[in-house]
Amino acid sequence: MIANERTVVFSTCPQSREGLGPGYVRRVAEVSRWSEAAGCEGILIYTDNGLVDPWLVAHLVVQNTERLSPLVALQAAYMHPFTAANMVATLGHLYGRRLYLNLLAGGFRNDLLALNDQTPHDERYERTCEYAHLITRLLAGETVTFAGRYYGVTNLRLPSPLPDELQPGLLMSGSSPAGLAAARKLGALAVKYPQPSSDESPQDGEDSGIRVGIVARPNAEEAWRVARTRFPEDRKGQLTQKLAMKVSDSHWHRQLSEMSATAGSDDDDPYWLWPFENYATFCPYLVGSYERVGSELRRYIDLGFSSFILDIPPSEEELQHIGAVFERAGAHLSR
Repeated sequence: MIANERTVVFSTCPQSREGLGPGYVRRVAEVSRWSEAAGCEGILIYTDNGLVDPWLVAHLVVQNTERLSPLVALQAAYMHPFTAANMVATLGHLYGRRLYLNLLAGGFRNDLLALNDQTPHDERYERTCEYAHLITRLLAGETVTFAGRYYGVTNLRLPSPLPDELQPGLLMSGSSPAGLAAARKLGALAVKYPQPSSDESPQDGEDSGIRVGIVARPNAEEAWRVARTRFPEDRKGQLTQKLAMKVSDSHWHRQLSEMSATAGSDDDDPYWLWPFENYATFCPYLVGSYERVGSELRRYIDLGFSSFILDIPPSEEELQHIGAVFERAGAHLSR
C-alpha cells in the first residue's frame, strides 16, 4: 500500500488529450480503481482550455470507486464561486464523498488571455483567496454578503451546505512567494514541484506537498531502462517545452526549465527532469531502486513534505512498484 500514517498520496487522472469517447471513460475508471486499490487518498483531475470538464470527470471517478476522493483543479476564471461550491456540495450529498480542491491561480497564459483575463500573476493569487473564502463560507452553511475586490454577493446561500466530515480539502501551488502566502492565508496545503531533497529547506511546521513522478524497480539498472523506454527523446516535445516557457508566467515552470537536467545512470542520482524537458509531463521524476528512491522520499518527508501527488500511472503494476518505494520510506521513518 502506498500510504502510511505520515503521508497522504494522490495519483493523477488520465488527460482527455489522450483521446475521448468510451475508451477515455474506461481509462478514467480503471486508473481510479487502481489508485484506490493502491491506497491513494485521491486523484488529481487537471483543467485547462484544452481539456474536458473536470467536474464531469470527477463524477466518473466517484461512480467507479468506493472511497477515492477527486482532487479537482479549480480555476477562478472558469466558474463563479457559488457554482463551484454547489458542485462540491452536490457530489458530497449524492455520494457521501469528500472532495479536494486544487486551487489554481495560474495556468497557461494563453488560456487566460483567450478568456480575456489579463490579471497579473500575483493578483491572481489575491483573487483566488477571495474565491476560496466565498466557497468555504458557502459550504459551511453561511448566508454570505461580501464586497471584495474581485467578487461581490448579497445574502447568498447554498441550498444544501455540507456537514463537517465532507468539507473539501484545499491545495494550492506553493512554488512562488505569492502562492505560498496565499496557501498559508487560506490554510491550504502548499504543493510545489520539488528540487532534489538536498536543495530543499525544512517546511517549518507547515503542511506541504510535492508533485513528483516515480519509476522504481528492485534494482537501479532495471528502473532506468523502464524510465528511458517510457520517456524517449522527443524533439517536437522539446520545442513545445521551449515555446511553453516563453508564454508562461508560472514560477514553477520557469524554475524547472532553468534547472539543469540530470539524466543519471546509476543508483546515486534519482532526480530526473528529462520527461519534463521533452514535454511528456509537468513534474520531476525520481528513478532508481526501491531502496534509493525510498531514501529520497524519506528525506522529503523528514523535511516536512507530508503529501505527494504522483504522475498518471501507466499501469496497475506501476502503482505496486511505487507502493514498494513508500514501504521502504515508511520503514525508516521515526514514529
